[in-house]
Amino acid sequence: MKSLSVVLALVAQAQAGLRFGCSTLTIQRLDPVVESGKSPSAHLHHIVGGNAFNASMTGDVGERGTCTTCEMSEDFSNYWTAVLYFKHPTNGSYHRVPVKANAALAPGTTGGMTIYYTQHDFTTDDLQNQPITAFPPGFRMTVGSPTTETLDQAKGHIGLRYNCLQSLINRGPEMPDFPTTPCPAGIFTVHHFPACWDGKNLDSPDHQSHMYNTIKYDGFTNAPPCPASHPVRMPQVTYETVWDTTKFNSMWPSGTPNPFVWSFEGSSGYGTHADYMFGWKGDSLQRAMNKSECFYDGCGSITKQAMSTANQCTVKDFIGEETDGWLDHLPGMEM
Repeated sequence: MKSLSVVLALVAQAQAGLRFGCSTLTIQRLDPVVESGKSPSAHLHHIVGGNAFNASMTGDVGERGTCTTCEMSEDFSNYWTAVLYFKHPTNGSYHRVPVKANAALAPGTTGGMTIYYTQHDFTTDDLQNQPITAFPPGFRMTVGSPTTETLDQAKGHIGLRYNCLQSLINRGPEMPDFPTTPCPAGIFTVHHFPACWDGKNLDSPDHQSHMYNTIKYDGFTNAPPCPASHPVRMPQVTYETVWDTTKFNSMWPSGTPNPFVWSFEGSSGYGTHADYMFGWKGDSLQRAMNKSECFYDGCGSITKQAMSTANQCTVKDFIGEETDGWLDHLPGMEM
C-alpha cells in the first residue's frame, strides 16, 4: 500500500470514496460470520460499528441498528479483527494492546478503526470505470485466515499488511509479518477486501469465494475490471488499525524475537484477518458511491454525527470475561 502522503495526494486528484473513523464498540469473543450463533467464539475480536452486533446476525442489520460508533450516521455495519496482545518475554503473561485513533480522523474518535469505501482505490481510468453496486442487506465477507502459517501464503493475501509506525503519518515500509524491532509510534495494520462479487451469494462456506480480488500486488492501487465469474463491482472496503504498542517497547529485550501475538495465539503475523457485515441504512451507501467527486465528506448525501454522540453507542458484554490487564492465558485459550 502506498504511504499516507501518496494516498492523500491521489485523493486530491481522484476525489472518489469515503474515509471515516469508527470508535471501538466492544472487545469480546464473538464472531457472527465465521462462528455464527456460538457464544463465546474461539478468540477475541475488536469490533466497531452498529449496536445490532451479537453472536448471530442475519437479514438487514442496518434496519435493526439504533446507534453506531461510526462518524457516518447511516452506517450500522460491523467491522472486526483479532486483538493484538503483548506476550511478556520473561514470564509468558499476556497484556492486551490498546488501540488509538489514526491520523486525520474526526475529533473525539476513540480507538477504533479507519474505514474506507472507495470506488477504484483512488486511481482510475476510463477503460476501467465500472459502475459501483453497494452491498445488499445480509452481505458479509472475510479476508485472511488465522490458519495462515507461511510467508508465501501471507504474501498471497493481497493488502493484508503491517507498518512499523515512526509517527502517525510516517508509516515506513509495508511488511507481511510483525515488525522485528520496537516501533516508535505503534504497529499499523491494514485489511483490504476484494471488490468483485458473484452477484448471487450474500456469503459462501469459506466466507470469501463469493468475492474476487482483481488486485494482484497490493492494496490502494488501480483495480482491474471484474471477471465474468464475479462481474459485479462493489466498493473496495479497507480497515486501518493503530495498535499502541509503545508502552511495551521497554519490555522487548534488544535482539529478541517479536513479542506480539494475535488473540488466536498466532506467533507470527501471517494469520491476520478481518470480518465485514454490511449494515448501511437503505440506499445511503449507494448514494455515496454514485458520486464521482467526493472524499471524506459524506459524499454530499450522508449525514455525519459528532464522535461525542458516536461514543455513546454500546452493546452489552455478552461473554463476561477478563480481557485486559496481565493474564496468564489468552481469552478462550487453554492453559
